[in-house]
Amino acid sequence: MNVLSKLDEMKIQYDIIEHQPVYTVEDAYVVEGKIEGLPVKNLFLKDKNNNFYIYVLEDNKKADFKLLKEKLGTRLEFGTPEELFSKLKLYPGSVAPLGIINDNGSVKLIFDKDVVNKKILIHPNRNTATISIEYVDLVKFLNLFKNSYTVV
Repeated sequence: MNVLSKLDEMKIQYDIIEHQPVYTVEDAYVVEGKIEGLPVKNLFLKDKNNNFYIYVLEDNKKADFKLLKEKLGTRLEFGTPEELFSKLKLYPGSVAPLGIINDNGSVKLIFDKDVVNKKILIHPNRNTATISIEYVDLVKFLNLFKNSYTVV
């Protein structure tokens, strides 16, 4: 399912910019300033029981795995590219919360408190475009697909 078509169908507002493929936060700096929103990074994580998560935090903020363990009650580590594709049909560099469109509700979302109620920049499931979307609209999208999320 095309994520942009779904956003349009849901009448969710977003701005989009096409660009060269980006694979890291540093690569994405080329996009910064060309579209309004907070740059974020999206980490694909898993726990020892193979529960999967996407952790969304500001691009310049370091992931606090100790805090995540405390809040979630489990230690997290990075998922593999194979697991990423198996769960979300995404490749490294294109991880985004919108990837749950390809999921069956099993991948949980974790939002850092600093991205809540802001306009954020994320990929529309491909690393050759970036969209600017309000956090509240992203939550509407998540609710449609019944993926759980938490704020830390």
